[in-house]
Amino acid sequence: MKKLIFAAALTACFGLSHAKAQNVNGVKLTDIHVDYIQIRAVKSFLTDKQWIALEHGQKVNDYSELYIRDDNDKKMEFNSAIDAVNKMKAYGYELLSVYTEQVDPSSNRPVYVLKRK
Repeated sequence: MKKLIFAAALTACFGLSHAKAQNVNGVKLTDIHVDYIQIRAVKSFLTDKQWIALEHGQKVNDYSELYIRDDNDKKMEFNSAIDAVNKMKAYGYELLSVYTEQVDPSSNRPVYVLKRK
């Protein structure tokens, strides 16, 4: 039984050593060490999917570089911007303020500013 537990633990260690965290433009969320970040939800035109754009002061050449991505470099889907705010709590951030930005003449979207605890 001890050998089985040891083998399972060893397998888990090797498997987790290759696991990656979510990232923004190749920078893992765990490696972002700034006091303030800004997130906004970006909705897809053809589906109900929502992606999150995260800014932490990085230089950006293309807006698509702001999306939170998974291990396979695909944009991660979120239920809402608040879903992302709750996820960022696990990374040590708390909601500081919310403001709106104008998307087009007839609509606005909220932008969430988070502060490191």
